[in-house]
Amino acid sequence: MNKNMVTPPSQLGRGRGIPAVKPKDMKGTLVRLWKMTKGHRKGLGWIMLLSALASGSAVLSPYIIGKAVNSIDSGNPGVMLLIILSALYLGDWLIRFLQQFFMAGIGQRLILHIRTVLFSHMEKLPLSFFDKRQHGELMSRLTNDVDNISVTISDSLTQLMMYGFTIIGIFCVMIYMSPLLTAVSLFAVLLIFLLTKAVTKRTKVLYKQQQEILGKLNGQTEESISGINIVKAFGQEQEMVESFSRNNDEFCRVAVKAQIVSGYLMPMTNVINNLTYVLIAIISGIMALEGKLTVGEISSFLLYSRQFSRPFVEIANIYNNFQTAVAGAERILEIMDESCEPEDVDGAKSAVGVLGAVSFRNVTFGYREDKPVLRNINLDIPAGTRVAVVGPTGSGKTTLINLLTRFYDVQEGAILLDGHDLREYKLKELRRAFGVVLQDTALFGASVRENIGYGCENASEKEIEEAAEIAGADGFIRRLPEGFDTILYRSGAELSQGERQLLTIARAVLNQAPIMILDEATSSVDTVTEQHIRKTMLTVTKGRTSFIIAHRLSTIRDSDLILLIRDGQIAERGTHRELMEMSGEYAKMYLTQVGRI
Repeated sequence: MNKNMVTPPSQLGRGRGIPAVKPKDMKGTLVRLWKMTKGHRKGLGWIMLLSALASGSAVLSPYIIGKAVNSIDSGNPGVMLLIILSALYLGDWLIRFLQQFFMAGIGQRLILHIRTVLFSHMEKLPLSFFDKRQHGELMSRLTNDVDNISVTISDSLTQLMMYGFTIIGIFCVMIYMSPLLTAVSLFAVLLIFLLTKAVTKRTKVLYKQQQEILGKLNGQTEESISGINIVKAFGQEQEMVESFSRNNDEFCRVAVKAQIVSGYLMPMTNVINNLTYVLIAIISGIMALEGKLTVGEISSFLLYSRQFSRPFVEIANIYNNFQTAVAGAERILEIMDESCEPEDVDGAKSAVGVLGAVSFRNVTFGYREDKPVLRNINLDIPAGTRVAVVGPTGSGKTTLINLLTRFYDVQEGAILLDGHDLREYKLKELRRAFGVVLQDTALFGASVRENIGYGCENASEKEIEEAAEIAGADGFIRRLPEGFDTILYRSGAELSQGERQLLTIARAVLNQAPIMILDEATSSVDTVTEQHIRKTMLTVTKGRTSFIIAHRLSTIRDSDLILLIRDGQIAERGTHRELMEMSGEYAKMYLTQVGRI
């Protein structure tokens, strides 16, 4: 066989043993992907030209070998033909090197663009999008799906173009040399096609089962590792191992069966190719005796027959990868089709310098339109007011905060800031007007100093340390190995929940926004730290409009206004003293917590 057609080791078996995920609309997806990469495809024309040249070498070399055989058979050494053949092989090596060299750069630039566009779009999506999807699944789209496209562009695409040109070139030469022998070769290709179709029909079912079981294994592994403390605490190590072993054994059984069935393909293909080779040798020998073919032409045709069927098998494997890549592109485009957060209205107002007066006007909202969480909320809060929001779990307290920061927009009514609808402000500036400490702490894989200064890029080291001191976080920070420069390698998982919460409070202190939001800011700290944070909150919220959500009612006694939310409505409102005198639901909650009931 001509060495030009030898498949690289990295390509052998590619696509075999890997289930293809079929795209829903291949043509539409490819068109959109092509448009998406506009302006970043420079050099693809050269790749196509190099692929044509590489296939030209595969087409010409058997023909030259045949001429050399004829020359030697007639008594001539054929030195010039051998020199041309050597130059052709050398040129083929250079062309393939250039092809891979250019494709590596072009492919990675395209993937860089796709991944950047996707990540940029995800950053603009509303919170509602992330609430409805698993974060791991979104990460898979950003990594695995993009990587599938990368492999296809960088590797399979060049192979596909080269094989396509090779098949066309070899077919034309074979027809020119002998239509009869070409028909025999085409019959062999038809048999290989039918064999491949029969085998893949069976393996498709097995690979689907294999992926389903693999999904169970991955899920079980992730749960076991992330919840290892619970597993050990309840002594379930052996049960987890046994369950994993059962799934692993099932996966092994299905995978072995799939590999055995798919393993039939190459041996049977080789048998068909070898029988075809023998048949062509016999027929061409008879034709040579009749003077219709020369020995050199027989040599050339036998080489062509070997090369002609192999690209079809490889193209089938490449198409397998290609389908998976297009399916991944569809998953990417699904995200790209999601609507971003609303654009700023024309003539949007600047939120810089807002005072913080907030009003709710008949506000109704639900995460599902048929199931409202907040109903007909009316409220006027003067600037600088410290407001506490309490109520049972699920009553709508956090939803109130989500609407204030425009993570969601109201469905009915309006929320006013300094007399203007929130939707009239520039969204980015509006968000900067809020200093937020959410119930779920969010830290990043960076230093403690960088985490506190997140969102305040120009903050000095002194200001960051002062913010940590005000929040009561400086004590444990200075005990860390590198103090403020300690890197949180696991995004803060090495700290206690209370310590992580103190860091987020320090971040909000540093922000110095006119409106403060503290959502369960003391839910994960001890009682001594809670009292310290209570004093800190009085200092931090002084002169600022503040919304404090709390289950520990002792931390909100000094609030100017306390709202009790029940079933999405304001059930009680007033100061701590006023609500205690009412002897209503708030009073019962407070007395229960302090141990008087």
